[in-house]
Amino acid sequence: MNYLGIDVSKEKIDCCLFINGISGKGKSKIFSNSESGFIKLTDWLSHLNINTNDLLVTLEATGIYHENLCYFLHDLKINIAISNPMRTRRFAQGMSILTKTDKVDSEVLAKYGALAPIKYWKPDSKNFRELRDLMIRRDALSTDLVRESNRLEKSTFTKTSLHVISMIKESIDSLQTRINHIDVIINELIKNDSELTNEMNLLISIPAIGQRTALQMLTLFHGKDFDNAGAAAAYVGLVPIQKQSGTSVRGATRISKSGSSRIRAALYMAAIVAIRFNPHSKVLYNRLLKNGKSKMSALCAVMRKLVYLCYGVLKNKTPYQPDYA
Repeated sequence: MNYLGIDVSKEKIDCCLFINGISGKGKSKIFSNSESGFIKLTDWLSHLNINTNDLLVTLEATGIYHENLCYFLHDLKINIAISNPMRTRRFAQGMSILTKTDKVDSEVLAKYGALAPIKYWKPDSKNFRELRDLMIRRDALSTDLVRESNRLEKSTFTKTSLHVISMIKESIDSLQTRINHIDVIINELIKNDSELTNEMNLLISIPAIGQRTALQMLTLFHGKDFDNAGAAAAYVGLVPIQKQSGTSVRGATRISKSGSSRIRAALYMAAIVAIRFNPHSKVLYNRLLKNGKSKMSALCAVMRKLVYLCYGVLKNKTPYQPDYA
């Protein structure tokens, strides 16, 4: 088996290839992160007489920069594994690899693919990719809408030009119209896709999970094969971190805040509702307060609980059960 590790950045991809196992030294090469670079990568593999049927490509999730490469390789029927960066780093530390450069990272990824348990990457459906892009666009417009609304509010306390106020109001109307239009497209997209419809219905069966939060959770879980609910919570950045040395604890426990701030924001608003209307969340919140936890700490625990509940209904394909702990 041949193992190719690829460290992806915006402009380039650093590649390290091990032929017939990972003993010996890997062959390194750098290509541009573009279609022409991908073609040169395959030419390099062909020149080395690499059978792509016996090749595993391992890379890290890098936001958006790895996507085009993944689809290019998948179209060539090459097996791909995408590693969580945190797991890859721990793997490197376990092998006493402390140096961190793009070249070293590509070597680590190749060895990770050979030695660690991996799952092959599968592309998302066309409808889901469109849904994800629409959600990203909607979030961007919503952010702009909040900014313009704040500007309008501030203008009431200053001698702002009437022309400027008029332009701000026009901008607000335009942004709201575009957001409403995206909502219509999203609703139609889900309505015409049975899989997305079923997943949305399962998510909104959970008290406090409305359509907006359900859409965010759908983008989190759809097509991702988390080992368990805890892994999903860690992916979002809702795992507690405590700094401790010897017998002393330094600083208050906080959440990691890795992952999507967009999803955490949606979960925060859902948690506010959940402590009033969701049986599991209400009990958890009150118990933590009784045990001396701060309101924010208890609320973060409720956010994690909501991730667990969302994971459960999607994993079991069963609506929320109030009597299930």
